[in-house]
Amino acid sequence: MSSQFDVETPEPRTTDRWRVFAPLRFREYRLLIAAVSLSIFAEGMWTVVAALQVIALDNDPAALSLVATCLGTGLVCFVLVGGIAADRLNRRNIIITVEAVNLAVVSTVAVLSWTGALRIWHMAVAAACLGIAVAFFFPAYSALLPRLLPAEQLLAANGIEGMVRPVLQQAIGPAAAGVLVGLTFPWIGATTVATLFAVGLALLVATRPAAVAAIDEPADSKHVLHDLRDGFTFMTRTPWLLWTLLVASVYVLVVLGPIEVLVPFIAEQRFADGPRAYGFIMAGFGIGSAVGALVVSSTRMPRRYLTAMMAIWGLGALPLIVVGSTWSFPLMLAAAFFVGIGDGASMVIWGTLLQRRVPTEMLGRVSSLDFFVSLVFLPVSYAIAGPLSKIVGMQWIFLVSGIVPLVLTAIAWTAGKMRADELAHPL
Repeated sequence: MSSQFDVETPEPRTTDRWRVFAPLRFREYRLLIAAVSLSIFAEGMWTVVAALQVIALDNDPAALSLVATCLGTGLVCFVLVGGIAADRLNRRNIIITVEAVNLAVVSTVAVLSWTGALRIWHMAVAAACLGIAVAFFFPAYSALLPRLLPAEQLLAANGIEGMVRPVLQQAIGPAAAGVLVGLTFPWIGATTVATLFAVGLALLVATRPAAVAAIDEPADSKHVLHDLRDGFTFMTRTPWLLWTLLVASVYVLVVLGPIEVLVPFIAEQRFADGPRAYGFIMAGFGIGSAVGALVVSSTRMPRRYLTAMMAIWGLGALPLIVVGSTWSFPLMLAAAFFVGIGDGASMVIWGTLLQRRVPTEMLGRVSSLDFFVSLVFLPVSYAIAGPLSKIVGMQWIFLVSGIVPLVLTAIAWTAGKMRADELAHPL
C-alpha cells in the first residue's frame, strides 16, 4: 500500500491548543490545502467578476440568470458522475485536471473580453464547464484526504477548510473582485482569477504522485451504474448516514432559501442603509462559520459525535427566529453570527464522519450523494422563498426555519439510533 505515511513521519505529539494545525506538518497536505485555498479565493472572486462581466455585456437580469443556471445545471448533472470517478480513478489526477480546466476556461474568457469578442453565450458555456469541474473536484478532494492524513487529524483538516472557505469565498474574494473590477475592467479581474488557478495548478503538480496515490489496488471492472447502486445501497442501509442526509436536505430546503432570498429584503426594509447592512449580516454569517469550524477542529472528536453534531445543527438554526423578527441591526448581526457557528461546526464534524466511517472505496460516491442531495433542494428553496413571503409574513417563515431543524434533528437522532451507534463505533 502506498500512502504519505511511507514518505514522511510526523512529530509525535501536538498539544490540544495547536491541534488544528497538526495536518500542516505533512508536505503533501500543505501543498493541497494551499492550492485549494487559492482556488476558493479564485471562486469567490469569479462570482463577482462573472456577474459584472455579464452586466457589462448585457445589463439584463435574464442574462445573469442564464449564466447562473448553466453553472448550476453543470454541477447537478455531473456530481454523481464525479463521485463514481473519485472511486474509480486517481484522485490526484482528477483534482489536477479540474484545476487545469478552471485555468483554461477563465483564461479564455479573459482573452475574449480583452479583445472585445466575448458574448453572453461564451459566459454561459464557461459557467457550465466550471460547474462540471466543481462536480468532479468535491468528491475527489473528500476522498483524497484520508489517504494523506492519519484518521485522528481529519477533523483538524476539515476545520482548516471550514475556516478558509467562508473567509476567502464569501468575504475577501468577492470584496477584492469588486474593488479590482470597479477600478479597472472585467477582463483584468478574469486574468487575476486565472492567475490564481495557475498557481494552484502548479502547487498540485508539485505533490508527489507516490505520496498521494488515490488507488491502492486495481479498480474492478464493474459498470458505473453498479457503482452508483452500491453507493445508494450503502446509504439506505446505514441509518446514521441516511437520517443525516435527510436532515441535510430539509435544512437546505427550509433554511438556505430564506437566508439568501429574504434577508436582503429584510435589511432593505428595516435598516437605513440596506445594502451595507445586508453585507455585514452575511459577513457575520461567514465569520461565524469560520469560528465554528476553528472551535470544533481545535478539540478532539466528541465521544458522542453524532449527538453533538445533531445538537449543534438543530440548536444552531434557532437564532433564525431572531433574524425574522428583530428590527435591531446588532441583534440581527449577532443572530447571523451564531447561525454561522452552528453551520460551520456541524459541517466539520459531518465531513470528518464521512471520511472516517464510510469505506474508502466508496467515499467518493457517498460524498457526491451528499452534495447532490443539497444541490437538488437548493433551487427549490430559492424558488419558493420569494413567492411564499407574499403570502406569509417573513417572521413566520424564519420561525419555521429556526424550529424545523431542531425538531428534525431530534427525530433523526432517535430514528437513526444514533446514541447506540456512536457508542458502538467510537472514533
